[in-house]
Amino acid sequence: MNVPALETLLAAFPVVARIVVAWSDMDALGHVNNAMYFRYFEAARIAYLERLDAMALLGATGVGPILAATHCHFRAPLTYPDTIAVGARTTGVGEDRITMEYAVVSPRLGRVAAEGGAVVVTYDYQQNRKAPLPEALRARIAALEGAPAGLTP
Repeated sequence: MNVPALETLLAAFPVVARIVVAWSDMDALGHVNNAMYFRYFEAARIAYLERLDAMALLGATGVGPILAATHCHFRAPLTYPDTIAVGARTTGVGEDRITMEYAVVSPRLGRVAAEGGAVVVTYDYQQNRKAPLPEALRARIAALEGAPAGLTP
C-alpha cells in the first residue's frame, strides 16, 4: 500500500502542531476518546493564533478570539502510541469572525484520522461583546494563508 507522506496530507495547512498521544487519552474501548480530538484541535488553533500574534493584540486592545462553534468528523480511531500532526488553516474571514478547518493525521495509520472545523469570533473582553476583526489580524491571516486580505467565508 502506498501511504501518502504527512507533508502531502497536510500541504494545505500553514500551521501544523505535533502532539504525542498519551495513554490517558484513550477510553475503556481502547481508542482515543472523542473529547480528546477537540483538545487536539485547540492545540492547533492556539498554535495558529500564536503565529498571527493574536494574543499580543488581545493584551494591547482587549480584543481577541473566542470559540463560537466547533465540530469533528471521525475517520479512523487513534490509539496509543502515536504522535499525530494536526493542521490548522483559515478558510473564511468575515466581519467579526474566521472559519477554520483542521485535519488530524496519524503517521502510524498513514492517513487522516479526523477532520474538523471551528468558527472563531473576535470578542471585546472589556465590553463583553463581539468586535470587528482588526485589519492587522485580517492582513496577517492573508499573509499566512497566501490569500488576498478580503478572503471571504
